[in-house]
Amino acid sequence: MNTHDIQAFVAVVETGSISGAATRLHLTQPGISRRIQSLEATLGVTLLDRLSKPLKPTVEGRDVYALGQRVLRSVDELVRSTDEKREFTGSLRLGVPSILSELVLSEPINNLLAAYPRLGLKVSSAWSPVLLTQVQENVVDAAVVIMQDDAQPGERLAGHKLAQQALLVVASEQLDIPDHDIGLDALSRHPWILNQDGCAMRGALRRKFTDADLPLEIAVEAFGAELQMSLVSRGLGLGIVTAGAFSRSAFRRQLKVVSVPALHASSALWLVHDLQPGRLIGPLDNLKKSLASISTY
Repeated sequence: MNTHDIQAFVAVVETGSISGAATRLHLTQPGISRRIQSLEATLGVTLLDRLSKPLKPTVEGRDVYALGQRVLRSVDELVRSTDEKREFTGSLRLGVPSILSELVLSEPINNLLAAYPRLGLKVSSAWSPVLLTQVQENVVDAAVVIMQDDAQPGERLAGHKLAQQALLVVASEQLDIPDHDIGLDALSRHPWILNQDGCAMRGALRRKFTDADLPLEIAVEAFGAELQMSLVSRGLGLGIVTAGAFSRSAFRRQLKVVSVPALHASSALWLVHDLQPGRLIGPLDNLKKSLASISTY
């Protein structure tokens, strides 16, 4: 039995199509079809319901899919053990939100390149929701992303939660906002200073206000928590930042944290990649360990 046939079948089930599997595995669609047919011939069963859209496994196919995942994980472990004994060559396409560039592209990347000096590293930037899609579509091999509350990266991706931070609503000390708990209706009377559209944090905030049928006025679009807190400290609007960014800010003594029970939330830092990363498993583990040592972001 050829493990490449198993890999093709697993990719079809997880992407829901022959074309999706072909993109993931860098093969032609006829090549994927031949591998599926080969596996079906070897096992003597029909693995896919070819009339369904997206493609779904048959009853026998679901069992083969579960077992196939175990086989591929074992292969990945075998590859990893041999990679540790020889110099790694290859490339890693990594996606990183611009807001996390300094965090990710400093010590974690230095550690990665020290361990894998011949690794070809290509880094691109986008908002976290876009990066998740890019990992799914094999545009990048892995991404460091921020997701709100208890959101998960999805069944088709492997995700490693690295850190979690409370989200804080902040205002200028000079702004007339009470120190006790307040509701969204009171906040809706003030403008906000937020990242550009596409930011997951801004999207989550807008959904809260929309669900409450309240307006969300954005006074300034400013990139980065420190610049936002600088503008908030001057009384230009409210902001929402992670607890870590607030604790490090040069403006924290000019700001107060506003207690808004309806906005009690957190964000988590994740490393996400394909379920079968192949030879990249070693570099990704190295990156995961370096990032996991970071407690604030």
